[in-house]
Amino acid sequence: MKKLMALTAAALAAAAAQAADIYVSLETGKNKNDGTKEAPLKNLWKALENAKDGDTIHLAEGIYPGKMKQNWFLIDKAVSIIGGYSKDFAERNPLEHKTMFQALNENNDKKGTGLGVFTIDFTKLPKHPDGVDMKFDGLIFDEGFANSYHETKGKPEGFDTGMWLEGPAWNKTKDKFPSANRYLVYSATANRATGKLSFKNCAFVNSGNIAFNVTWYEGEVVVENCVFCNNRMIGANVLCSKAIPQDGPNKPKAGWKPAVKWEFKNNTVLYTWSRLNDLADMGFGVRNNTGVEAEIKDNIIGLNVLTGYDNTKGAGAMKKQSIDGNVFFLNRESDIQMTISPSIAKVRVDDFEDLEGTDGIESIEDNEDLKDPSVFKGRLNAQYLNAFLSMKYSESTKLDEGKCNGLRSMLGLPLQGTITTQCDMFCNRYPLEDALKLFGAMEGKGAQAIK
Repeated sequence: MKKLMALTAAALAAAAAQAADIYVSLETGKNKNDGTKEAPLKNLWKALENAKDGDTIHLAEGIYPGKMKQNWFLIDKAVSIIGGYSKDFAERNPLEHKTMFQALNENNDKKGTGLGVFTIDFTKLPKHPDGVDMKFDGLIFDEGFANSYHETKGKPEGFDTGMWLEGPAWNKTKDKFPSANRYLVYSATANRATGKLSFKNCAFVNSGNIAFNVTWYEGEVVVENCVFCNNRMIGANVLCSKAIPQDGPNKPKAGWKPAVKWEFKNNTVLYTWSRLNDLADMGFGVRNNTGVEAEIKDNIIGLNVLTGYDNTKGAGAMKKQSIDGNVFFLNRESDIQMTISPSIAKVRVDDFEDLEGTDGIESIEDNEDLKDPSVFKGRLNAQYLNAFLSMKYSESTKLDEGKCNGLRSMLGLPLQGTITTQCDMFCNRYPLEDALKLFGAMEGKGAQAIK
């Protein structure tokens, strides 16, 4: 056994020694270059083609379009991608030197076969990678200019777009194509990779589909210090593709443990919209799934159209979660939604103690409502917030008017004694610059300032 461990350690050390750093600068690079800091490549897609397992790709500021402007990148190697560098790599500051994936609607016909802007797919490899350590850090995803929005419908006063349009419909006056309707990060459902996948200091904004939809086989998924703002259906969703040994329907064998551990820590998740503009289904800030052990800690989760945290997918006994130290506020239906047979419970943060001991809940402590709305002063787009709080709901009593007025007062908006119908809206484009202001809004909670 000691000999085997020594051989394994030696193999890992050899692989680490062979790993390369590849530099990419859209402004100063050339694809014929060697990919060094002094002679960077020009395009990320070229770096991905050249890279080998274990390599790290460093991206300078710029808006990276994809090969032939296809607006997606195939990641079929166990690489890491680090963004936020100045064009000469002299310094790194992801919010100043923005490494962006911000596709244009005029290129939606070139979207190719990738389901996500980043499509992680090992399914065509002879062997799925084991023991990976893939890091993605300092990347900004924004689909706001790839989507199509109605010219006038669902357009509050002062907005630059109407409501989001799902294909095949599109705004033929302003756009060439329907909304792209793609994920921002997608991992293929048949992936069998093992190891660790982490996303840190990233922003996911204006997605027409689930923003972060990752399927992992075994190991760890980390999402830390990220902003999710104005996405459709689900902000962050992690699934497990490894089968669960069962003694019966929805009854795992004794001693079973989830194959995937998901750490979701210090993220800010706001404005997750429903599937359709009737606001009837989906609109989850965060969702946990079968086979996953989730640690949901120190996040800010608010203003989601249905619920902040959804725990209705799969039986409670087939997954686990700890939900501790989070701030929930003004989620339309509930702060947590979960299956408690034979019905679905919709629970506000003040009643979380009622969920202790429920199947799959390992811990649920120190969560709270937003106590000081002023933390968002100058960080939340006031116009968007006002329209969101005032829009027409299918049910008219979903929001607590006192809490709504607390946010309105903080932003200098007119107070309302009741929620009244002023406009309809649905997934209208949110200004990216305002989404990035959410980093550092509340000390210790949600996405922190990037250091």
